[in-house]
Order: sequence, then structure tokens, then C-alpha cells
Amino acid sequence: MESLINLDTDILLFFNSLNAPLWDQFFWIITSKLVWIPLYATILYAIIKEHGVRAIWTILAIALVITLCDQIASSFFKPFFERLRPSRDPDLEGLLHLVNGYKGGKFGFISSHAANSFGLAMFSTLLFKNRGYGLFIFAWAVVNSYSRIYLGVHYPGDILVGALVGILAGWLVYWLYNRFINRMVTVIAIPNQHYETRSIIFTGILSILIIFLSAQTLI
Repeated sequence: MESLINLDTDILLFFNSLNAPLWDQFFWIITSKLVWIPLYATILYAIIKEHGVRAIWTILAIALVITLCDQIASSFFKPFFERLRPSRDPDLEGLLHLVNGYKGGKFGFISSHAANSFGLAMFSTLLFKNRGYGLFIFAWAVVNSYSRIYLGVHYPGDILVGALVGILAGWLVYWLYNRFINRMVTVIAIPNQHYETRSIIFTGILSILIIFLSAQTLI
């Protein structure tokens, strides 16, 4: 166990050391939840446009995924394991590159960012059934989660287990959602399988580009 902890720390220090003023600003903006509102809004628009009445149940299912991921991370793992964030570990003081003095909360195992991001990625990929979208949204989840390592507020292990929890939660909720919808088939029409995934991908890439340009102006 000690060797795994040491490896986790070594990997963190390696990636955290790959910093530069531009990336400080880039990942500082990316880690914010508010910056992704356009992406979330586009996903909701695609669901409402294609699902009609069924969209209500789909949105509730997504809300359940996020709630599960957040509560499992924040209400179970963090208080149970009480593993200090690297940014708050006295042994790592002076070794980490922190951005704007940000340290996050006291405990960091597991990452809520990773759990929520991968939970949304897993559920929506199963929902949209589009290869291009799946590749994009999982890449987005990786970048969003990596920002927490860059900022020094999570170990790679926090991210890895958080991602696993998110994937499992997304899969489980989709499985329950799919069984429920199939039983409601006589009440709720099965929607067209064409989804507005291109607009979601466009919004996500445009958001990242705007973040990058904004980061450049803040150097």
C-alpha cells in the first residue's frame, strides 16, 4: 500500500511540475463548473429536441447520475478515507505548483470532478450512441479531470477511482433508465435515433478554444 501511495505522489509531482503561465490560466478556467454551461445547455437542447415528452425522464436520469456521483464522492469516500488533498498535505508543502493559492477542501479521495465528468460522459454516450460524440465527451472528461492534478488538488489515484465510480454510476443509471423507458413504450413514443451530437461537439470545442484564447490574454 505504501508503495502505491508513493507512486501516486511521484506521478502527481511529475505532471504538476509540467506547468507554465499559459497553462496555469487555461486549467484554472477549465476547472470551473460555470464555464461549461454552454456545453450542458447544448446537451439538454439535443435531448429535448429529439426526445419530446421522454426528455423529462432523460433529464431526471442525468440529474440522478450527477447526484449519485457527487454524493458517493463527497458524502462517502471523502469522510470515510479522510485522505488529505496534496495541496493540504504538510509533507508536500513547497513541492507543489499551486495556482492562485487555490487548495480546495480538506479531503480529496475521491475526485468529485472526475466522478461527475465521467458519469455524464458514460450516460450520455450510451444515450446518444454516436462514436464521434463518445470520443469527444470522454476526452472532455479526461481534460476536465486532469485540471485537478495540474492545480495540485488531487492525486492521480483520486482521479482514477473517481472516474471509475462515474463510469459505473452512469452505466447503472442508464440500465435502469432503459428498462423503465421500455416499460413505458405504450405511453411514451420511441424517439428518432438521430441526435444533434455535432452541435454538442461544436459547442464543446468552441468553449475550449475560447478558454485557451482567454488564458492567453490573462498571462
